Amino acid sequence: MSRARSAVQEEIQQRKPFSSPAEEAVVALVRTADLLRRALTHLVEPRGITLQQYNVLRILRGAGAEGMPTLVIRDRMIHEAPGITRLLDKLEKAGFARRERTASDRRQVFCFITERGLAIVDELDEEMRAADDVAVGNLTDAEQKQLLKLLEGVRTRHLARKG
Repeated sequence: MSRARSAVQEEIQQRKPFSSPAEEAVVALVRTADLLRRALTHLVEPRGITLQQYNVLRILRGAGAEGMPTLVIRDRMIHEAPGITRLLDKLEKAGFARRERTASDRRQVFCFITERGLAIVDELDEEMRAADDVAVGNLTDAEQKQLLKLLEGVRTRHLARKG
């Protein structure tokens, strides 16, 4: 007896069954992440920034007046950014961020959000909250907590292998 096709099989129009539940879960997770990435990109691009640049600006907003070293920003980003210097160059050129070398160690560069950068992140706050609600608002609070725990389990294994 053939099994009914799953939602992800329908979405990607896959006729053959997945080889395992693990394969199906990974495809569903990657598909979901991409759908969310596209929706969030749609929100930030009209402001002339990328999703990665938005992430940097949020990190810098959280750092406050103290700023943050470049490599710490890189390590805190949601999406890995090997070209953090280039990313910061673009933000600085657009007037959203500024950088300063520290007097004690000229090799270390601290980054700060500018008023213009702060304005763009503040302007996006409500739209991002609404996007979060669209993304997971159909789940109960308990289901959202369960999803967080499951995703943490997936990340933990990968982070352990990486480190």
